[in-house]
Amino acid sequence: MNQLNYDERGLIPAVVQDATTKQVLMVAWMNEDALRLTRATGETHFWSRSRQTMWHKGDSSGNVQTVREIRYDCDADTLLILVDPAGPACHTGEVSCFYRTLYK
Repeated sequence: MNQLNYDERGLIPAVVQDATTKQVLMVAWMNEDALRLTRATGETHFWSRSRQTMWHKGDSSGNVQTVREIRYDCDADTLLILVDPAGPACHTGEVSCFYRTLYK
């Protein structure tokens, strides 16, 4: 974790992708504790910027994300987390948070 470049708030963006379909499910933020907890439990945990607290994906919905692999980009400032989702990633019930089209 020392090689990662967190921003000035101690956060790093995490792109969550379905390990099987390769569909991008969501983007969230992690701090060192969220990443440590994700690695320790094998399920995704994130830092909520609005609530200023840790959250475990699926805690209330049951739609946990089991981590298969965690990668980081060439600048070491973004994570890619490959998961096996237990259900929809989006709070709207959509499989992915990216279900709307802005330009085609």
